Amino acid sequence: MLKGFREFIAKGNIVDLAVAVIIGVAFGAIVDSLVKDIITPILGMIGGQPDFSSLKIGSIGIGNFINAVISFLIKAAAVYFLIVVPFAKVAARLAATPAPPSPSEQYLKEIRDLLAKRA
Repeated sequence: MLKGFREFIAKGNIVDLAVAVIIGVAFGAIVDSLVKDIITPILGMIGGQPDFSSLKIGSIGIGNFINAVISFLIKAAAVYFLIVVPFAKVAARLAATPAPPSPSEQYLKEIRDLLAKRA
């Protein structure tokens, strides 16, 4: 039983997943700070204090929900513009650069060129 657990933990996918989760949590803290300490105060200067926690419809308090939706949208925009867009640009550059030919491809091209000269 412990042997199976040890093999499960030692698999590369589990270690990669654990690292991704830890990095994701750390990045989440950065994005939370970006939203709370930079973006929200800027929005507050532009349009007043952006806090809807006291907003109610009848006896139903929907203010915290509205705050959560706004926070989510700001975080999603931050992730998109700070991670997705730059990564897509880098990936496009890497995809646009063709890989150099392998040695066997280079030899085949030379053989082709020599045969073309003889014909």
